[in-house]
Amino acid sequence: MRIVCFALDIIFYAVILWVILSWVVSFGRLSWGHPVRKLYDFLARMIDPVLRPIRSVLPPVRIGGGGLDLSPLVLMFGLIILRGLVC
Repeated sequence: MRIVCFALDIIFYAVILWVILSWVVSFGRLSWGHPVRKLYDFLARMIDPVLRPIRSVLPPVRIGGGGLDLSPLVLMFGLIILRGLVC
């Protein structure tokens, strides 16, 4: 059971790191070979399959000319609830 709790914690913090890195990558204009960009791409490949079903139900919230993706927030709340039930 401790392994499941640890895995849920790792996923939770990976989502937070991915969100922060998405801001850094988009505003920092990092090259493709930059280590931060490589870490972001790795996390995106792991997290995007989990976020895809949430995004199909919850479209981005339109703010001005852009959209705000709330799917990572929904995933983090789900992980908190799941961890509370399991652990």
